Amino acid sequence: MTIETREGFRPALTVFMLVKSLPEWLALPGEQRRQALAQHVEPVLARYRDDVRLRFYDVEFYSAAVTDVWVWEARSHEAYQHLVEDLRDTPFWDRYFQISNILPGVANPYGGTSQAA
Repeated sequence: MTIETREGFRPALTVFMLVKSLPEWLALPGEQRRQALAQHVEPVLARYRDDVRLRFYDVEFYSAAVTDVWVWEARSHEAYQHLVEDLRDTPFWDRYFQISNILPGVANPYGGTSQAA
């Protein structure tokens, strides 16, 4: 079974990136955070918009270990790898956010439907 998302986007890879907000990010007022996103992250996302999708989940209400989960869906491993390399060149990687864990996976690689046993 192939997972198909909106607009016919078919990811070959899904990556769950567990991140923790760092004090420098938390010290920024909301408007400066939006500006930082626009300046550093949005251009990277735009460069890969045809091949990589991102969803954010805020988990700080339920976890002390991480504050957010970023879910990346990529058409190829190569597209995801290039995107990460570009993100590493921004202040978001290890300055504003600590990347605590990266969990790559594929959706239902055995076919059929997923059911709990």
